[in-house]
Amino acid sequence: MQDLVIIGGGISGASLAFHAARGGARVTVLEAEAEAGGCLATQRAADGFWYELGAHTCYNSYGAFLELLEGTGGLGGLLPRAKPVLRFLDQGRVLPGKNLGLLLSRFDKLELLASIPRWFGGSPQGQTVRSYYSRFVGPRNYERVLGPMLSAVPSQTADDFPADMLFKQRPRRKDVLRSFTLEGGLQTAVERALSRPGVSLRTGAAALGVARSGRGFSVELAGGERVEAAKLALAVPPGAAARLLAGVAPELAARVSRLRETQVDTLGFAVRTERVRVPTATFLIPLADSFHSIVTRDVVPHEQWRGFAVHFRPGLAREARVQRACEVLGLEASDLAAVRDRRTRLPSPVQGHAEIVGEIDRLLAREPLALTGNWFAGLAIEDCVLRSRAEWERLSRQG
Repeated sequence: MQDLVIIGGGISGASLAFHAARGGARVTVLEAEAEAGGCLATQRAADGFWYELGAHTCYNSYGAFLELLEGTGGLGGLLPRAKPVLRFLDQGRVLPGKNLGLLLSRFDKLELLASIPRWFGGSPQGQTVRSYYSRFVGPRNYERVLGPMLSAVPSQTADDFPADMLFKQRPRRKDVLRSFTLEGGLQTAVERALSRPGVSLRTGAAALGVARSGRGFSVELAGGERVEAAKLALAVPPGAAARLLAGVAPELAARVSRLRETQVDTLGFAVRTERVRVPTATFLIPLADSFHSIVTRDVVPHEQWRGFAVHFRPGLAREARVQRACEVLGLEASDLAAVRDRRTRLPSPVQGHAEIVGEIDRLLAREPLALTGNWFAGLAIEDCVLRSRAEWERLSRQG
């Protein structure tokens, strides 16, 4: 019998396992997919080229994540990222210009000037992304330009997000690269954390149900197998967490089920450099299209390959996604290599999200179970690791 069983092998589950094992606990991590990683999803080609399908950037303000890297010997594998290059797409055409100059060129100047008196004072607290950021540029400029750009950050429409969740100021470490990724991709961080002594990882192990037992918790797997542990942690999206909690903590499950989530369908691929005519970019952001953004690996250049991840709105068949990606990038389907499809469930917070999380934490306070993920304080990698560290500290105090 283990001390802790964790359902979910993404960065949240992996960082919780890291802290628990470092504290002397025996941990089993159950991951439904064939490999661990979650939103840290790196596609690796046969010749060593890799690109990201999920999260793609880390910063020296990610203190808890850097602690994880230090603890697993991964801090020496940091790769610098070049300065970001943002470009807009209008009906699939790359607009001239980049970054701030391009952004300003797309704004209606009179509306922007009329907004200047509203730049000073005010707080994002209690406001949505739309209401807060519209005050700086005007409502039409927001809808036409700034809104699509901000929605590219979480790969979903961000208009109704609580404004204080989208961007956060955090202390920076001066001894670490300001913006970085990892050798072999960000999924490496999860793999290193889960290879720590004291952690046992089982992939392809979908949890079908959870029950309380005399010694703690029992997790049912396929074929009637059960994994038992004194304590339980769920590091899965809200819908999956609510389903698993229904039989062991119904009141908690009811609170979790109130949190909104959405689906993102990502098409990733590598292309020979000479086949791509689109200029170098970090993000290609459509003003209106069937996808929220195209994220590239151009900030970590490679002589032979370029990598792309197109984050589509849900509902398009794979063939339609391939066709649209090729149209925008001027490619043929035969140009695509190391192709990977990925469907992700992401939190979609709205006003009142923090209050629901507060209710969840009050119900969890005395329970020998933990909840972690990207649906508490924010969607960033750092938010996930901070939540997992705090949850382990709470569980460990229970003895």
